[in-house]
Amino acid sequence: MKNIVVMKFGGTSVGSVVALETSTSIVEKHIDKWGGIIVVVSAMSGVTNMLLECANKAEEGEIKSYEMIIDEIRQKHFEVLTTVFQNDEKKQIETEIDTLLTELKSICYSINIMGEITPRGLDVIVSLGERMNAKIFSAILRKKGVLSEAIEATKLIITNNNFQNASPILNQSEKNTKKILLPLLEKGIVPVVTGFIGATTDGKLTTLGRGGSDFSASILGACIDAKEVWTWTDVDGVMSADPRVVSNTSVIPELSFIEVGEMAYFGAKVLHPKTIMPIIDKNIPLFVKNTFNSDYPGTKITNKVSKRAGKATAVSVIKNLSIITIAGKGMMGVTGIAARTFATVARTQSNVVMISQSSSEQSICFVIPENKAAQVVEELTLEFQRELDRNDISAIIERNPISVISVIGEGMRETPGVAGEIFTALGESKINVILIAQGSSEYSVSFAVETDQANLAMQKVHKKIIENHQNS
Repeated sequence: MKNIVVMKFGGTSVGSVVALETSTSIVEKHIDKWGGIIVVVSAMSGVTNMLLECANKAEEGEIKSYEMIIDEIRQKHFEVLTTVFQNDEKKQIETEIDTLLTELKSICYSINIMGEITPRGLDVIVSLGERMNAKIFSAILRKKGVLSEAIEATKLIITNNNFQNASPILNQSEKNTKKILLPLLEKGIVPVVTGFIGATTDGKLTTLGRGGSDFSASILGACIDAKEVWTWTDVDGVMSADPRVVSNTSVIPELSFIEVGEMAYFGAKVLHPKTIMPIIDKNIPLFVKNTFNSDYPGTKITNKVSKRAGKATAVSVIKNLSIITIAGKGMMGVTGIAARTFATVARTQSNVVMISQSSSEQSICFVIPENKAAQVVEELTLEFQRELDRNDISAIIERNPISVISVIGEGMRETPGVAGEIFTALGESKINVILIAQGSSEYSVSFAVETDQANLAMQKVHKKIIENHQNS
């Protein structure tokens, strides 16, 4: 079956009666334009946080607190049903939602008894938002006269058993997806699939990481050989910077997979960082569109983009980071220091954002999440205790809070002087650069600054590198 589109609707696109009516109308509008539409839905906005709070209150033994939150979740969903449906129509969905909330209450009770939350148990809890919302979204489509069926992604997406951040097993997922979804599409039925969720080969529910509904959509798009994947959100597309920080941002009409991958890694919140992975090889274009301005073309993301003027495309930031520095004259010429350093960091399960080593080999610097810094310094101190005692290593230093800003764009590879302009803009504003890194691909230049200077740095670089070149 050809000409299939996968449409993912995020939390703000399904977070209220108005949003749900708008989103389902988008599906209804496009039903005759495509050979088949697959919908992927997130939980209603705020619900995942409420579910996490339930789990935390249960672990803390606060039974009344988690019961109150469950009642709030029920009310939030039932208000939609009461507004949209007549009594007879809503009764079945209310029963299905109550069944899921009874499951939640039972799990919370078990957590309360045990006094701890397992990653597997937490996956089951946080999945409930999508599982409830898929039923509501599908029912609204049926009310509009669109054939639809809610489908749990546990039947489709097979993953490893890395609970809380599972990875898909694509060959098995493709087999399941085609077996279950193609017959529905051929009958003109719109499947409404729970985002964010998968299951292990033996049927244990998993989640794909926070914000994983984007990832779900691209997995299903790749598995079903979709023509396009659309992710609907509350902005007009991928922006050149965070508009809450930088004025005069603009929607980027086209991006390459590499560019958006860099942006997602360096803090852009529009897409889950893994979203593009399943669709790159099949070159399925991904569109980011605004649910509440649906006629706007949004951002198109593909393997190749049209030749664009200018040197850079976007500026992104990651905050709440620390720089760890290992320094000492005795490191010079000693083999294995870097290997031991990063093996030790790996044991702490800390993500290394940037790395820099002086050419004299007298220091290694790397950037990690701030909440991991103390543990990493402690482990490195133990690992290099002998070198510290001999003064081969003089210090292991933690510096925080810092932020890493990345300037991203394919055009930077062929344009000399981009780094010079970036650091000129920073120097003119007296912003101190602590660390610099550029990948060999030359798609981005990244640098670390003190967090209290991060917003100013983004504003100055955006103006110099993006706004000025757009206006020239």
